[in-house]
Amino acid sequence: MQQLPLAISPAPAPTFGNFIKGANAEALLSVRGLAEGWLRATVLYLCGEQRSGRSHLLRAAAAAAAPARELVVSDDVQALDEPAQIALFNAINRTREGRGVVLAAGDAPPGQLALREDLRSRLGWGLVYQLKALTDEDKMRHLRAEAERRGLRLSDEVIRYLLSRLPRDLPSLNAALELLDRYSLSQQRHITLPLVREALKADGR
Repeated sequence: MQQLPLAISPAPAPTFGNFIKGANAEALLSVRGLAEGWLRATVLYLCGEQRSGRSHLLRAAAAAAAPARELVVSDDVQALDEPAQIALFNAINRTREGRGVVLAAGDAPPGQLALREDLRSRLGWGLVYQLKALTDEDKMRHLRAEAERRGLRLSDEVIRYLLSRLPRDLPSLNAALELLDRYSLSQQRHITLPLVREALKADGR
């Protein structure tokens, strides 16, 4: 049996530019403003389920933060232990003295988090955004654009098939596109629905 080069390449580093915003354009703009220093708010909290994009935005903000600005980033706050909660509480208090800004994220709105009451209230001091899930149309546009970036063409039929057969979060879809890119190259064939079925079967999906 022919061995195929199907190893998955590392995903690109999260940036504001490669964040698929969908209905979250305002949240993206505010996080960018906080990191770059032109947003007046000093505390910003994002809530959303896993793979909603909140960790992507936090990592992008950390990479893009203005050099002279103290940016405290805290992800998955619902899992913070007592010392970490106190540290985040103190960091938010420092923002009232003009000492840095805080960007935090969790899986629920501040008032629903199982954290210290004083920390819950402080997480709600500033801007709070509930990240909205991407629609299938958003994901179709993303897959089409990412395929074009790779020099590939995906028909609507292929895209709909991928969305119906695979987990719909972007990391899973991007990994599938990487798989199809390598399989198509190894077979010297265009990406068609039969090729997609072969590639997924070869990969055990």
